[in-house]
Amino acid sequence: DQESLYILWTNADVWTAKHMVMMYATNAKKRGWWEEVTVIVWGATAKLVAEDEEIQRYVKEAQSVGVHFSACIACARNLDIIEELESLDIEIISWGPPLTELLKSGAKLLSV
Repeated sequence: DQESLYILWTNADVWTAKHMVMMYATNAKKRGWWEEVTVIVWGATAKLVAEDEEIQRYVKEAQSVGVHFSACIACARNLDIIEELESLDIEIISWGPPLTELLKSGAKLLSV
């Protein structure tokens, strides 16, 4: 879909989270740059989201304007943070096959 953006977020740096991932995702949805914005929480970022209250506030703000968050279940399971992510209304799925399909289909994917 030409109006859907996926942000593959793997960099757990707090400054990158606040001043790139959250800023762009929130503004892209709020200002109508993209119809659908999905942030894929993968790897160390899952732990950052589960543990950092400031980042959780950014996630909630982004969700409030319609940004969708989805996390890798293998990462969440390995880090023992499934409950924390679920409590933040973050979808948790096996992302390997869907990511492969996104890449093969030429979807708009921003990797951070």
